[in-house]
Amino acid sequence: MTRGYIAYMKGKKGKAKSMKPESNAASVRATITFPPDLYATLEELAREKKVSLAWVVRDAAEKYVANETKRGRGGHL
Repeated sequence: MTRGYIAYMKGKKGKAKSMKPESNAASVRATITFPPDLYATLEELAREKKVSLAWVVRDAAEKYVANETKRGRGGHL
């Protein structure tokens, strides 16, 4: 995280709040909004598989990216 970004956040909110991941972080946190019916389905799938909802979403995202890459849409969407 750069000093410039911290200064920006201090000026914006009154105290430093990191919204960028550390460069050596293993994961990046994201906030995602789902329609209620889709969220309920994701929760149900997670319960059935005995995994977290986050795991179901990561698995779906990985499969989507793999599928899109095979279709020739490599790189960032």
